[in-house]
Amino acid sequence: MSTARAWARDLAMGARFALGGGREGWLRTLFTGVGVGLGVALLLISTAVPGALRARDERADARSTVSAPEAAAPGRNTLLVGNANMTFRGQDIEGRLLRPEGSEAPLPPGLKAFPAAGELAVSPALDELLRSPGGALLRERLDGRISAVIGDAGLTGPAELAFYQGADSLPLPGPGEYRVKRVTGFADALESGPLSPVLMLMAVLTFVALLMPVAVFIAAAVRSGGERRDLRLAALRLVGADARTVRRIAAGEALAGAVAGLVLGSGFFLIGRRLVGSFSFNQRSVFPADLDPSPGLAALVALAVPLAAVGVTLFTLRGVVIEPLGVLRTAAQGRRRVWWRLLPPLGGLGLLAPLAGRGNDHGRFSQWQVTAGVALLLVGITALLPWLLERFVARLGGGPVSWQLAVRRLQASNGPAVRLVNGIAVAVAGAIALQMFFTSTEGDFTEETGQDPSRASVAVMLHSGRESGMEALAQRIAATPGVVRTVALEHVNTAAQVPSPESVPLTVGTCEALAEVAEIGACRDGDAFVLSGGPLGFAVKPGDRLFAGDVSVSPQQSAEAGGKTVEWAVPADARTVPAREDPAGGFRTGLLATPAAAPQGLARARSAQVFVQVDDADPDALERVRTAAFKANPFDTAMTLRSTRQDPHYTGIRTGLFFGATGVLVLIGTSLLVSQLEQLRERRKLLSALVAFGTKRSTLSLSVLWQSALPVGLGLVLAAAVGITLGGVLTRMARVPFRVDWGSVLALTGAGAGVVAAVTLLSLPALLRLMRPDGLRTE
Repeated sequence: MSTARAWARDLAMGARFALGGGREGWLRTLFTGVGVGLGVALLLISTAVPGALRARDERADARSTVSAPEAAAPGRNTLLVGNANMTFRGQDIEGRLLRPEGSEAPLPPGLKAFPAAGELAVSPALDELLRSPGGALLRERLDGRISAVIGDAGLTGPAELAFYQGADSLPLPGPGEYRVKRVTGFADALESGPLSPVLMLMAVLTFVALLMPVAVFIAAAVRSGGERRDLRLAALRLVGADARTVRRIAAGEALAGAVAGLVLGSGFFLIGRRLVGSFSFNQRSVFPADLDPSPGLAALVALAVPLAAVGVTLFTLRGVVIEPLGVLRTAAQGRRRVWWRLLPPLGGLGLLAPLAGRGNDHGRFSQWQVTAGVALLLVGITALLPWLLERFVARLGGGPVSWQLAVRRLQASNGPAVRLVNGIAVAVAGAIALQMFFTSTEGDFTEETGQDPSRASVAVMLHSGRESGMEALAQRIAATPGVVRTVALEHVNTAAQVPSPESVPLTVGTCEALAEVAEIGACRDGDAFVLSGGPLGFAVKPGDRLFAGDVSVSPQQSAEAGGKTVEWAVPADARTVPAREDPAGGFRTGLLATPAAAPQGLARARSAQVFVQVDDADPDALERVRTAAFKANPFDTAMTLRSTRQDPHYTGIRTGLFFGATGVLVLIGTSLLVSQLEQLRERRKLLSALVAFGTKRSTLSLSVLWQSALPVGLGLVLAAAVGITLGGVLTRMARVPFRVDWGSVLALTGAGAGVVAAVTLLSLPALLRLMRPDGLRTE
C-alpha cells in the first residue's frame, strides 16, 4: 500500500473514532471543536477587518467634498454644501447643510431626496440619540423636523452620528468662504500619506500580539482528551497496529476535531458578525456586511487549522512510546531539557537586535523580520513554561491535603495545566510589551497645542462677514446658564495704502478682552496699543494714518463684495506693549484698540472670536454654549480648547488594539472554560473514587484551584519577564526612552489571573456534579 493511501486510511479511521465512538467520542470531539472554533472565529474576524476598514473609507470618500468637482456658477447640476460639523458630549457629529441649485443636483449617498429647508435627514444612531432623554440639549440645537433616515451607503458605520439639513440660503462660495462649496458631485481622491515607520511597527506588533494567543489556543484545543486517547492507542497496538499507524490514527482524531472546529468557528463568526454592529469604541463601528473575510485568507485559515491539528498531534507524540499494554506517558517522565527551549526567544532577539536605534529616520522596518522576531519571543513562553513548571513543582511538598493533591497531580502530569496557561501567558506578555511601547512613544505622537483650558473652555470662531453680530452673540452666550465669562475680539487688516499686498492686523476689544492677548496694564475705553515684536508687513507708530478693512483690493472692489475700507489714524498716545499667548495658543502682532479708538463704519471685519469660560461643575454648560453658537449661525465654530492633541493614526491603532484585546480576552475565558470542563470530565472517575474514600469536596475544589493557580502564577511571572524584555527591545528599535509602567504590568497580570479565577469559579458547579460516588459506575 502506498504511503498516501496509508495516511488516508489511518486519518479516516481516526476520524471515525472521533465521530462514531459513542457518547465519549462525540463529547470529546465537541469540546475540541468548540475550542478550535472559537479560535477560528477570531481568525476569520481578523482576516475580515482590513476589508471592513477599506469599506468604511470608501463610503467616507463617496460622500466627501474634499476633492469633489466644483462649478464657478449655478447650474442645473450644482449643489451648495456647507460644513456644519459639531460636538455633543464628546461625540463628533458630521453635519452638512444642503441647497440644490438645479433639478440635477447630485444627491449625497444614503439619501433618496433632498431634505426641505429646515428639515433633517439623520443617521439611525443620531435619530436614536435625539429621541433619548440624554439628547434633550441636542434637540434644542437640531430642532428641525426629521424627514428621512440616512441609509448605510452614506455612513461609515452604524454608530456614526451624522445629519443633512436643508437650507433655503447659503453664503456663495468665493474668496474667504471656505465652509461652503458649489459641487457637481461627491469624491475624495486625496490619498493619505503612508504611516511613519514607528506607526507601521505598532500596527504589525498589534497584529502579531493579538493573533499569537489565538494560535496557541488552537494548538492546545486539538490536544484535548490525551489520556483517553492513550488508552485507545494502546488497544490498537494490542490488535496489531504498528506505532506509525496509531500516531496517524491519533492525528485523524485531531483532524476531525479541527474540521468540526472549522464548522463551529464559521457559525461563531456569523453570530459575531451579526452582533458587531451593536458595538462601538470612540465612535468607530463597522456594518456586519463589511466583515467579509478575504477568500484567500479564509482559505488559508481553512487549510492551516487542519494541518496544524495533524502536525501538533504528531509532534506531541514524537517522544511517546505506545505499547499494547499501555502508554509510557503514564510512567515517570524524563526531565525536560532546556537548551532547545532557549532557541526560540534567542532567535527572536537575534532578529530584532539589528533593528535597534532605527526610529523614523532610517527607513521602514522589515515587517517579516519584526513579525518573525516577536512571534519567536512569544513562542518561547510556550517552550519555557513546561520546563519552568516542572522544576518548580519538583521541589514542592507537604502542606494541606488539597495542596498535596494539586502538587502531586502537577508532578505526575503538568501538560494539561501548561496548555491552559500558555495562551494567557502569551497574551499577557504581548500586552505588556505593547503597553510599554505605546507608553514610551506616546510623547512622539502627542503634541502640545498651546491652548489653555483654564482660561477659556471654548473658542467660538464667527463666520466671515458676521463680525457685526459678535457683540450680540457674546451677550447671548454670556446669558447662557453655566457660563462664567466671555471675551470677544474682532480682527481687521490695516495698510498704509490700498490696494496693498502688505497689511498689519488690528485687534479690537474691550480692555478685559485685550488683556487676554497682551500685557496692557492700565486701560480705559479709547486706548490703543502697538504690540512689540513679531513680523509686520511695514512699521507702524502712533499717529500714522492707515486704511482699515478690505485692504487687499480697491475700495470699489470691496464695496461690490459687501465690504468697506475706511481711513483711520493710530492714536498718538498709543503705548507699545508685549503680546501674550491667548487662550487658544496664538500670539497677536500689530495693533490693539478699544472700541472707542477703533475704526468706525466698517461693514465687516476679517474675523472675530469669542472666548468662553464655563463652570466645570455644570456638565451641560458646554453644550448650551455650542447650541447658542449654532443657533446664531450654523457656520460659527465652537472649538473646545485642549492642551494636547494626538496623532489620529496613533489613536486609531490604539483603538484597534482595544477591539482586538477584547476579542482575545473573550476567547481566553471561553476556551479556558471549555478546556477546564474537558479535563474535569476526563478525571471524573478519579474524583468519584476520592469522594468514595471520604475526601471532602472542599478539599478537591481547593486542589483544582491550586492546580490552576500554580501554573498561572509561574506563567504570569514568565510573561512579565518576556513582555518587559520585548518592550525594551521595541523601545530601542523606536529610539525612545525605556520605561516600565509597573502599574500597567500589574494590571495586565492581574487581568490574566482574574480570567483564570473566573474560569475556575464557573467550573465549580460541574466539578461538584462530578464528585459523586456513582461516577464509578461503568458499562
